[in-house]
Amino acid sequence: MIAEIPYCIGCGVKLQTTAPQELGFVPASVLEKEMSSQNHELYCQRCFRLRHYNEMLPVSLTNDDFLRILTKVGQQKSLVVNVVDIFDFNGSVLASLPRFVGDNPIILVGNKVDLLPKSLKKTKIKEWLRQRAYEIGLHPVAVVLISAAKNLGIDDLLTEISDFRQDNDVCVVGVTNVGKSTLINRLVARSGGNDNLLTVSRFPGTTLDIIKLPLDDGGNLWDTPGIVQAKQLTNRLSPKELKYVQPTRELKPKTYQLNTEQTLFLGGLARFDYLNGQSKSIVVYLSNRLLIHRTKTINADQFFKRHLGELLQPPFKQNAATFAEPKRHVFKTTQKSDVVLAGLGWITIPANATVAVWIAAGVGVSIRKAMI
Repeated sequence: MIAEIPYCIGCGVKLQTTAPQELGFVPASVLEKEMSSQNHELYCQRCFRLRHYNEMLPVSLTNDDFLRILTKVGQQKSLVVNVVDIFDFNGSVLASLPRFVGDNPIILVGNKVDLLPKSLKKTKIKEWLRQRAYEIGLHPVAVVLISAAKNLGIDDLLTEISDFRQDNDVCVVGVTNVGKSTLINRLVARSGGNDNLLTVSRFPGTTLDIIKLPLDDGGNLWDTPGIVQAKQLTNRLSPKELKYVQPTRELKPKTYQLNTEQTLFLGGLARFDYLNGQSKSIVVYLSNRLLIHRTKTINADQFFKRHLGELLQPPFKQNAATFAEPKRHVFKTTQKSDVVLAGLGWITIPANATVAVWIAAGVGVSIRKAMI
C-alpha cells in the first residue's frame, strides 16, 4: 500500500492511478514497483511516452490554469528568470509579466542564440533585447544570452543569478517551448544533480505545474508551466509540421531580389507580397527546412488554392484547412524593418516599401526596427 502519492518528476503533476485519460496517470503496478525501489524515478504516462516514444498525449489544463499557477510566483520573494526565444522574441515575450511577479527583479534570458548568424555581435543582440523589453514595460536587471540546447552561456547566467538572488528562491518563467526545462536541466547539472530531471521535448507545454528543485543553500529553483501564446503559429501545427518550422541549427538567411507585385510563399503557412517599393533585396530568416516559392502576385491566389498542403507545405494536406482562409496584414516602412511572424521567423525589408503578409487569423504579425 502506497502511503503518499508522489508527483511526476517530468512535468510536476500529482500522480494518480485511477483515470487513464486524466493528467498524472500511471499504472498502479508501475507506481508500486518504483516506490519500492531505492532510487525511484516516477514519470506519469504522458511524460513516459513523450520521453521514450516522442508521442504527445492531450493536455486538459487551460490557459487560465497556467496563469493561475503563475500568480504563485508573485506571492513570494524571489528572483525571476524570464526565458524568451531570440528567434521568436515577439511571440515569446510576456508583456504582462510584471503583473504576475510584482516587485521581484527579473533577469531576461535570450535562449537559442546559437540559431542566429555568428557574424552578429552578442553585445548588439543584448542591447536589442533590452530595448525591445523596455518598449513593452519590462525592465530587467540583467540580460543574458544562452543556448540551453548547446550548453552555452550557462555560467554567465549563474553569475547573474548569484549577483541578484540575495538568498531568495529562483523562479524560471516563459511561454511554451522557449527551452525552460532544458535550461533548468543545465542548471541542475552544474550543481551536481540529475542532468535529465525534467521532461524536455519539441512540443509546447510539457511542464504542467510548478516544479520545486531544492538548492544546496536551502533555497529552491522553481520551474513554472509555459504560458500558451495563442498568437504563436507553433501552437497550431502537428508534431511532424513543427520539425519544418522550428530551427535546430544556425539560420542561413535567404535573399530574394523582389520587384513590385511579386510574392513569396513560406511553405503553405504564410504569404508575403511586395506591393510597392524599389527593386531591392528581401532577406528571409526562417528554418532552413521550410521551402519558399516565388510567383507573381497576380497569380498568387490561384497558386495558393491549387497547391496548399501539397507543393506548399507545411501544413500537410490533413491540416491545410486551418490555413485555407488567411488574414491579410499591410505594412509601410520608413526605415529598414523586420516583419515578424510569431512562431515562424521574420522578413527584413527595406525603407519606403509597402508589403502585405497573409497568415492564419489570430497568428501574431508585427513590424519592428531591423534586428540585423
